[in-house]
Amino acid sequence: MTDIAADFSSNKYRIYGAELSPYSVKVRSYLRFKQIPHQWIIRSAETMEEFAKYAVLPIIPLVVSPQLKGAQDSTLVMEQLEVLHPQDSIYPEDTTVNFVSTLLEEFGDEWGNKWMFHYRWARDIDQLASARRIAQLTQPDAKGDELDAITEQVRQRMTGRVWFVGSNPETAPQIEASLHLALEQLEVHLESRPYVLGSRPSFGDFSLWGQLYNVWTDPTNCALIEAKMPSVLAWIQRMLWPRIEGDFESWESLKPTLKPFIKAQIGELFLPWSQANAEAIAQGKDEFSVQLNGHTWTQKPQKYHAKSLQALREKYAALNSHQETNELLQKTGCLGALI
Repeated sequence: MTDIAADFSSNKYRIYGAELSPYSVKVRSYLRFKQIPHQWIIRSAETMEEFAKYAVLPIIPLVVSPQLKGAQDSTLVMEQLEVLHPQDSIYPEDTTVNFVSTLLEEFGDEWGNKWMFHYRWARDIDQLASARRIAQLTQPDAKGDELDAITEQVRQRMTGRVWFVGSNPETAPQIEASLHLALEQLEVHLESRPYVLGSRPSFGDFSLWGQLYNVWTDPTNCALIEAKMPSVLAWIQRMLWPRIEGDFESWESLKPTLKPFIKAQIGELFLPWSQANAEAIAQGKDEFSVQLNGHTWTQKPQKYHAKSLQALREKYAALNSHQETNELLQKTGCLGALI
């Protein structure tokens, strides 16, 4: 992916994205928080020609600098911007809390996307609502029968792609149980703080939020969150325009309600899956299976995630065996996949 860090010192950027793209809204939320001037441009048929000038891949978001350099990896975009705009940092100073933020960022992008994508295309009500929204965004002038036809095309295309995130009849109950437990755990955790790591947004907030914001915009889980998750709902809405309301908390303060989330979601599900996925890529397999909480998970391997797991391992190695962080990782079942 193009490195545009050198161009991030200018004062105006364009984000080609869509409200239904968790990675697009993740970057937009970050730029809003940092108060970096930018323009939000919906990728549609009308903007595809300009999009194609700067995009390496047909994915969003695409962030274009004033010097006409493009980048499409949401994590790298934020990391590069943070170097050049260190004020109001999204990185906690505490080593353990900062690594927790890093874990949550990776988890949100890779496992949280399974929640979002599976639910969006698993049931008729969500399929129809999402396909219609995508059709209207990509073809804003379409009406009547034409809009109906485009909606159905989108629906058929996207429901045929759920395998990419590992969604299938065997894994569907695991994905749904993971999301429901995560929402319950986050509801308890967010009852006493505005953001996941305290009173200001962290690196991890943006990634996790991008997925859960999109989960909330689809009918099935919108009903669940609005009926039973007031603290999660408040955080989802707060992250649209995040701001500093205080400091990051210590790990001791966060631990009672965040440690169970890390253990259940990252230690028992995400990292074992990540490790199995990376091994499958290394062995050239077309499919892999792994036991997660006593249930078999089978899917095609994801090449990009093998690279991001390696990046996560390098970030862990840079801690030089930090005692408090190692204790947390050991007790939550995360350590083995990182060494």
